[in-house]
Amino acid sequence: MGATRAVTDQSFEKEVLNSTKPVLVDYWAEWCGPCRLVAPVLEAIAAEHGDKLEIVKLNVDDNPEVTRRYNILNIPTLGVFQNGQVVKELVGARSKSALLRELADFI
Repeated sequence: MGATRAVTDQSFEKEVLNSTKPVLVDYWAEWCGPCRLVAPVLEAIAAEHGDKLEIVKLNVDDNPEVTRRYNILNIPTLGVFQNGQVVKELVGARSKSALLRELADFI
């Protein structure tokens, strides 16, 4: 990881829910092929737009509490949080251009 960073069940509230700017949470797992495809795209977006949008990664296998709380059933799932609330959710891998269109309101 470079421009993105990992969050856990323990750090989720501080890093995501209490953030002053929008946060995109990438729910992923090591064994998930589409998750590996979207990871470099998220790194690029974080490097380019990190001043406006935080991007964090939550491993669903290691963090069951947050995974359950937000009913994450498929991965990759990308959840955008603003003021502690989910304001957008995207399921499945997307290209960089498609993600930038989906995230236009936040960057």
